[in-house]
Amino acid sequence: MYLEYFKIGIFAVGGGLATLPFLFLMAQDRFSFIRQTGWLSTEQIGNFLAIAQCSPGAIGVNIAAQTGFQYGGGADGVAGGILAALGLVSPAVIVIAIVTRALQSFKESKAAASVFSGLRPAAAGLLCAAGWGVWRLALYNGSGGVAGGAWRECIRWREGLVCVVIYLLIVKFRSHPVIYIALGAAAGILLGF
Repeated sequence: MYLEYFKIGIFAVGGGLATLPFLFLMAQDRFSFIRQTGWLSTEQIGNFLAIAQCSPGAIGVNIAAQTGFQYGGGADGVAGGILAALGLVSPAVIVIAIVTRALQSFKESKAAASVFSGLRPAAAGLLCAAGWGVWRLALYNGSGGVAGGAWRECIRWREGLVCVVIYLLIVKFRSHPVIYIALGAAAGILLGF
């Protein structure tokens, strides 16, 4: 558990959301986390994501802790959650320790500035991939087919309509986000999502 999340943490440049592409966007890839470990399904990651967004802390760390807790089982669940979360953050801690020392000596280095400039597009790409993955998870129905004009079945129209309505309410009224979260939850319960 520690090692798998350590590997994700090495490449998750850009924060907690940057871990999502490594978890479920690459699910079709034979090297993906889902296929290699068998610990989570795409649906479970979606559920963990919803819980992680409502919980305090970084999204990636929350998902890692939930995975470790679930698959640690029983009394080992807490230890599994801690190990998975530590695995995800360990690369960042190591890199920060190294970079802090290196920055002291390379403070004015153009090479160091170039490296940090190069990381910005990587972080932006990972965050865009995370946004696409969340959209697919929330609004794409993988069981629907596109053959024979059945493309309409590939989109979860009711969920999409709720997203649009809540977005318009946010733009128009600009109330506290908790109100919109509660509205979304109520719509999900009433509509049976």
